[in-house]
Amino acid sequence: MVCVPYLLLLLLPPLLRVSADTTEPCELDDDDFRCVCNFTDPKPDWSSAVQCMVAVEVEISGGGRSLEQFLKGADTNPKQYADTIKALRVRRLKLGAAQVPAQLLVAVLRALGYSRLKELTLEDLEVTGPMPPKPLEATGPAFTTLSLRNVSWATGGAWLGELQQWLKPGLRVLNIAQAHSLALPCAGLSTFEALTTLDLSDNPSLGDSGLMAALCPNKFPALQYLALRNAGMETLSGVCAALAAARVQPQSLDLSHNSLRVTALGATRCVWPSALSSLNLSFAGLEQVPKGLPPKLSVLDLSCNKLSREPRRDELPEVNDLTLDGNPFLDPGALQHQNDPMISGVVPACARSALTMGVSGALALLQGARGFA
Repeated sequence: MVCVPYLLLLLLPPLLRVSADTTEPCELDDDDFRCVCNFTDPKPDWSSAVQCMVAVEVEISGGGRSLEQFLKGADTNPKQYADTIKALRVRRLKLGAAQVPAQLLVAVLRALGYSRLKELTLEDLEVTGPMPPKPLEATGPAFTTLSLRNVSWATGGAWLGELQQWLKPGLRVLNIAQAHSLALPCAGLSTFEALTTLDLSDNPSLGDSGLMAALCPNKFPALQYLALRNAGMETLSGVCAALAAARVQPQSLDLSHNSLRVTALGATRCVWPSALSSLNLSFAGLEQVPKGLPPKLSVLDLSCNKLSREPRRDELPEVNDLTLDGNPFLDPGALQHQNDPMISGVVPACARSALTMGVSGALALLQGARGFA
């Protein structure tokens, strides 16, 4: 009869006895909107999470410990608590810093299937053991945004397909950063029918070939925004080839913060997606306008590169909104600020962008928040 604490703490574990001399690990703000739990104590008071039952945003950190002790509750059928779970206000949930048995993670997803959760973030997790057998139908949540950062899976590259089968259709935003494996077996992956935003930023080892493996053909038919910041992209031709092979038609492509090389002479000319209208090539280390750009764009961002002269018209595509700020031909000190954003004095746009680059996926999260209620 202790379903709600179990839901909020990898949710549905039994309440443990409160210890009077233990620092309170959970804090709820005055508006009952955000609740943060950090269970770093050697003998954490898990029952402190009860106060998070009234919050809209809940963040729980396991303190790096294993949560295997909660496996005994993983077989509980959450259906008997469906009304209680649905009554929870939580819309955004973040779980992190723990070792989680795959069976327990699935139990969490099954319980969340009765909630009104919109966004789930998993961060700094090690998912251990095999995933349970595929269900007859998806019983997990129908949230719109899923974000994963530094999550490892015992199942290797098959993790996304195995996770996907526990989620109801309708996912619109998927963010995957610092992934241990993005070499996805495409045969085991279902189509993301509603996915409009895919953010694979902050995967520096991905590269052109890795992108080809990650973008399974015909699995992202609704994709509109693709972010590949700091993803080890090497050439525009390699990225273009991966998009063509995946048969995706993004309207916006973010390739900023990659060290892009000039396409080699004689390379096969690639046809960019016809829907592409916005291309971000800022912070790409470009010393000249790269060849092989889409012939027509609404937005082209070439800011914060190393262009020593203003591009000629014949070097550029037909473009409505061109950004060239932060290049040496406009700002002689631009390179110095790009290389050392901590230089004292007035902070130019390129330095500000470099300092905040670690906050990847912000646009994707804002897009996903449209469905937040």
